[in-house]
Amino acid sequence: MIVYNDTIIIENSIEEEWLNWIKTVHIPAIMATGCFNSYKMLTVIDSPNEGVTYCIQYIADNIEQFQQFYMNHLHKFQSIHQERFDEKFVMFNTLMKEVE
Repeated sequence: MIVYNDTIIIENSIEEEWLNWIKTVHIPAIMATGCFNSYKMLTVIDSPNEGVTYCIQYIADNIEQFQQFYMNHLHKFQSIHQERFDEKFVMFNTLMKEVE
């Protein structure tokens, strides 16, 4: 199992707008690519950062599914997010593999 994790620290002033957009537009569009089987959305309770920290974990069966997403979709989704919420968030990504 491969987990692609987006961690986003969003400014308090746009949290409600961002959360609505991420749930109703962004995540459904990513899932519609067919590259991931499921996802989880979490918030960090004890984040030391200013703003609110969210983690979205997209689950793929194998690295090939993720690579399909990376090659064909990732940069488009990152550009849309950047354009819509310019300078009101910090994002970093992590790619993880389940330890069996």
